Amino acid sequence: MNVLVTGGAGYIGSHVVEELCKTGYKPIVYDNFSTGHIDAVSDDVQLIEGDIHDFSFLKHVIGEYEIDAVMHFAASSLVGESMVDPAKYYYNNVAGSLGILDAMRETGANLLVFSSTAAVYGEPDQVPITEDAKHAPTNVYGKTKLMIETMMADYASAYDLRYVALRYFNAAGAALLGNIGEDHNPETHLLPLIFKAALGERKDIAIFGTDYPTPDGTCLRDYIHVCDLATAHVLALKYLAEGGLSKAYNLGTEHGFSVREIIAAVKKITGKDFAVREEARRAGDPAKLIASSEKIKKELHWEPKHSSIEDIVASAWRWHSTHPNGYAK
Repeated sequence: MNVLVTGGAGYIGSHVVEELCKTGYKPIVYDNFSTGHIDAVSDDVQLIEGDIHDFSFLKHVIGEYEIDAVMHFAASSLVGESMVDPAKYYYNNVAGSLGILDAMRETGANLLVFSSTAAVYGEPDQVPITEDAKHAPTNVYGKTKLMIETMMADYASAYDLRYVALRYFNAAGAALLGNIGEDHNPETHLLPLIFKAALGERKDIAIFGTDYPTPDGTCLRDYIHVCDLATAHVLALKYLAEGGLSKAYNLGTEHGFSVREIIAAVKKITGKDFAVREEARRAGDPAKLIASSEKIKKELHWEPKHSSIEDIVASAWRWHSTHPNGYAK
């Protein structure tokens, strides 16, 4: 099966490409390198520089490479940025995804695995969050992902399309061999920022809020190893290839880790000490964001194998300590 992976040179996409190769699929990476990295893609994988807004070229690639399925990761994904520059997010995420859907419809590629987000739920009424929780995103990023899910559902009803949307919060960790990992500019994710403090690139790391109703007073977040995410995406593709119907699944650990737990794990595993600064809460930060993955475990037999806090931190440290400048030569 030939699989077009949009955004396949990005953090999550590149790990999914590796998993596709391991399991016998043929990935074709399609990326404009606005945030992705050429060096994140193995030399033996077909790599095409292209933009999802270039409809004619996208359609040409799908036809030329006889694409059977698409895995869609190409999106802008910074929550804060989405609130100050919504136009970028509606254009990149919504309009770009519409182009992908139309290119698939016109070429006959009818299987789609979509990288969605648990941000479609907003602030949950209860945790862990299940797939039937209400959709009330609190930021533009989450709104755009929900719009894309709505578009996919409508296209599935009207045209020959079947899809799986995978919703998750915090991808973390790196490839077990340490060859690919997380490299964003600017970096906004907690774990890479903590590593920068451990490597002496930052003077400290900040905790925003220490009085939440959690065991240690800091926010609880659902961290899932990027390799476990990759496995879930491939299982979703297999499910669709075998005739599965369109649906959405959550991906999570079902318990989460606090900010203090993440910091303590980094100090323990790296052997590095660094300053920790306590700040006031940030507006809009819920105390707990944890997703239930019971449905995908039951239906697709997915089991996270690397999402303990120790495995996540150890694999990420292996990458960051050997690639302090990311993919930069």
